[in-house]
Amino acid sequence: MVTFVDRVQVHLQAGRGGNGCVSIRREKFKPLAGPDGGNGGHGGDIVLLADPQVTTLLDYHRRPHRSAENGGYGAGDYRAGTNGAEMTLSVPIGTVVKDDAGETLIDLTEPGTRYVVAHGGIGGLGNHSLASTKRKAPGFALLGTEGWAGSITLELKTIADVALVGYPSAGKSSLIAALSAAKPKIADYPFTTLHPNLGVVQVGDHRFTVADVPGLIEGASEGKGLGLDFLRHVERCSALLHVLDCATLEPGRDPLSDLEVIKAELAAYPVPEGQVPLLDRPQLIALNKVDVPEARELAEFVRPELEAMGYRVFEISAASHAGLRELSFAMAELVETARAEALQDEIDQPRIVLQPKPVNEGGFTVRAEGGSYGTLYRILGTKPERWVAQTDFTNDEAVGYLADRLNKLGIEDGLVKAGAVAGSTVVIGPGSGVIFDWEPTLTSAAEVQMGARGTDLRVEQNKRRTNNERREEYHTLMDAKAEARAELERERKAGMWSEEA
Repeated sequence: MVTFVDRVQVHLQAGRGGNGCVSIRREKFKPLAGPDGGNGGHGGDIVLLADPQVTTLLDYHRRPHRSAENGGYGAGDYRAGTNGAEMTLSVPIGTVVKDDAGETLIDLTEPGTRYVVAHGGIGGLGNHSLASTKRKAPGFALLGTEGWAGSITLELKTIADVALVGYPSAGKSSLIAALSAAKPKIADYPFTTLHPNLGVVQVGDHRFTVADVPGLIEGASEGKGLGLDFLRHVERCSALLHVLDCATLEPGRDPLSDLEVIKAELAAYPVPEGQVPLLDRPQLIALNKVDVPEARELAEFVRPELEAMGYRVFEISAASHAGLRELSFAMAELVETARAEALQDEIDQPRIVLQPKPVNEGGFTVRAEGGSYGTLYRILGTKPERWVAQTDFTNDEAVGYLADRLNKLGIEDGLVKAGAVAGSTVVIGPGSGVIFDWEPTLTSAAEVQMGARGTDLRVEQNKRRTNNERREEYHTLMDAKAEARAELERERKAGMWSEEA
């Protein structure tokens, strides 16, 4: 049965925006008193919250699909739809949020940090909001847009001050149980610890947290054992405590060889950019199980060699609590030094100035794409794509409103520059998008009719008559009338008809 999860993929669906309403107000003696359709409500956002009360991602392992509430539809009498409720997902402190491509979106290291990971859709405008002096009674409304849908990866990296690292069955779980009130599973077989355990150590006026990282073996940085799954829990620790087993009965093992293997694995593990490599952090060595006579002799034998390497070495026993007080004060000293350095780094850091993009930015791009069926022109941009999603294509008036909006944004000028002509295939949005044949919109006689680049159809197809042509046509018409009158006169004189008849 799974009891601890520190990496999980979550599938999110933010709420959809509600559709706007098409309605006409009716009053006494005013059957058509004007549009009164309300706007649709916005869809609910999905927010991640760093919660100190949450310690695992197990809930998201069991229920990986989460959906926020949709926005309500607008109604007549100016009634707006309700906004979808925001969905808050509590995650442990130290959770790293990544997108599908593996890019880090945010690192939730502070309690109470909130991050909107999925934005809800925008509610559509009702016909009351679309009314203007030129469009007094719109017969259409805008549709609500879909909320963000996709997958994210939540990866938990334990936040502790000191990490206990060492071989399986080195006594790390027993040590953290002796130093703190933590109650990890303890047994006499390897890989007893299957997930990191946190304990709070109080020594004098100092308080810090200690993480018991599951046992490492040779090749852990390459995925052997449980190494890759739990080495990332060492990333955030400011100091390391090597717990070396001095009473091991396995052949070919001793504290010095164990230390070299663990150091090699820590050196091979890549830390994120900007962090101190694991082996460059302060380190202490604890020679454990000195309550066993043979282990004490071995500890006294290897201690001078370890101290010659520059380490502070402590002979301890998690069972009898021997040497734990001195070790606790040494760890507290490293933690206080690391905290002071971190505080100074925060003070020395330059102020970060955030300059968000304007919310009304109307940028778009027009890209020509070739294919087996000819060239098509793809339009990409936040506004064009959103406007298309909001359009009810079964309503001709709504389609005309979309064409006006696209024209005002400069879409037609962009298509002309890209080489499009009347009848060209245009796609708005990625993938299949919305496909239509482009027909240019001319709002004045001064605009150039669309044709191939370097051509002007007004010049090539000029049918306007000149003065000479008009004069010749007039004279021809007058001659035809005179000839018709003369013909009638000849018929009358010949007796073919008379005026009395």
